[in-house]
Formats: sequence, C-alpha cells, structure tokens
Amino acid sequence: MSGGGFHVHGPHDHELEHAKQQAAGGHGHKADSLTNQIALFTAVIATVGALFAYMAGATQANAGLYKNNAAIKKTEASNQWNYFKAKSTKQALAEASRDLAPAERREAYQAKIDRYEKEKNDIKSEAEKIEAEGKTWDKKSDEQMHLHHRWAQATTVLQVSIALAAIVLLTRKRPLEWAMFATGLIGMALGVMAWLHI
Repeated sequence: MSGGGFHVHGPHDHELEHAKQQAAGGHGHKADSLTNQIALFTAVIATVGALFAYMAGATQANAGLYKNNAAIKKTEASNQWNYFKAKSTKQALAEASRDLAPAERREAYQAKIDRYEKEKNDIKSEAEKIEAEGKTWDKKSDEQMHLHHRWAQATTVLQVSIALAAIVLLTRKRPLEWAMFATGLIGMALGVMAWLHI
C-alpha cells in the first residue's frame, strides 16, 4: 500500500520479489548479467548461423549446377565420339573400296580416306577437349559439395550451441555454459574453414 508519498511493502510484494530472485537463480545482478551475456551470445551465434545456412544452401545449389554442366559436357563428348566412330566406319569402307576398286579409282578413294583421317583427328581433339571440360565441372561440383558439408557442419554445431544456451538459462550450470561457448567456437571455426575452402 502506498499513501502520502511513501510506499509500504505488503507480504504479497515481498513474495513477488523473492520469487523473482529465485527465478533469476537467487543471484540478483549476477543472474541478470549471465542472462544478458547468454542473450547476446545467442543473438550473435544465431545471426552467424543464418549466414552459414545461406552459404550451405548456395554451395549446394552451385554443386548441382556444376554437376549438371558436367553431364551436359559428357553428353556432348559422347556425341563427338559417336561422330568419330561414324567417320571411322566410313574410312574403313573407303579403305575396303579402295582395295577392291580398279587402279584408276583408287586415288579417289584414297582422297576420301585422307579426308576422313583428318576429320577424325579434329573430332577426336574436340571430344577430348569437351571431356576435359566435363571433368573440370565435375571437380568444381565436388569442391562445392565439400564446402556445402563444411557450412552445414558449422550451422549444425551453432544450433547445438544455441540449444545449450537455453539449457544454461534454465539450469545455471557452469559446465554447460562452457560447453555452450566451446560449441559456439567450434561452429565458428568450421565456418572459417569453409570460408577458406578447407
């Protein structure tokens, strides 16, 4: 009750204040400081975790795109090798025709054979170049997938750290607080490794 500019605590007010201190771990200012510290830690870790999660998604999308590019190049290379085989078949037929043809027609068949040989070499060179491009895309895809896993690991460890923060707020256990900070640091380290492409 209050009156005339002064305040008198009733039994109910005293119980509310006591309950508030108990909820804060009975430590008053120290408990508020811990709560603020954990709230700040959680906010920072959650923000960093969101960035890591974005990077995990982006690298996974890149890996899929690069794998698709590799598949396209493999198809193009396969087409080139089929073209090479067709030219080889034509060359073999021209060689057989040359060997069976009368002498005056052999020169014409030999010209075809020479043309097919040159075309085959050009086709083979193009097929090998396209195959190499496909392997490059495959390698890039594998690298992106590795980074995706690293970002995902970092995100997961940061989520565990946030969960530990909630448990620390409820239990006020010092070992759990250290575990919370340790997992946060591990998550950050994994994120740095992903950023450095390790």
